[in-house]
Amino acid sequence: MEDTVILHAGATPCAPALVLRPWLMEDVSALVVACRDPALRHWTSTVVESDADAVRWVRAQQRGWAAGDQFGFALLERHPDAAQGHLVGHVVLKDVAPGKPSAEVGYWTAAHGRGRGVAPRALDVLTGWAFDTFVADGLERLDLLHQVDNLASCRVAQKSRYDVDRVLPAAPPAFPLDGHLHTRRRDA
Repeated sequence: MEDTVILHAGATPCAPALVLRPWLMEDVSALVVACRDPALRHWTSTVVESDADAVRWVRAQQRGWAAGDQFGFALLERHPDAAQGHLVGHVVLKDVAPGKPSAEVGYWTAAHGRGRGVAPRALDVLTGWAFDTFVADGLERLDLLHQVDNLASCRVAQKSRYDVDRVLPAAPPAFPLDGHLHTRRRDA
């Protein structure tokens, strides 16, 4: 798998184009800014407080691509008149393995990207890419997990056709509360 994969979610009359591409070191400053958001810190396990933390985090994303088991994408919003995109989030496909019928997706959205349909659009693009790319490896199902009190993530999952499969019991410290397991099948 090459790390030059770039995915696009087209522009709509109400929303600029989204570009999903592997994380680069040039994203470090924007990542630090995004991770200052208290809501992002509350809902994710991403801990980035400095440029050094961000460099480590980006390198971890790049190692996932190199290993072929985790594919993290920087989510950029690109206006028609802009040469560069503006970081608005992250989507990831993880726990991918040949012969394994399932993998997990995850995402976060920067504060300035929330409430505008950015996460469902990006998740739809990631989902299509995952099923197209890994169908020969046997990928049939994608899972999305979130705490039951994360209502925004529940709405994103539902908008992206990830149905609630079941409630998972709390597993502290990573999941201090019960969680929802949403699932989307390849043929859905």
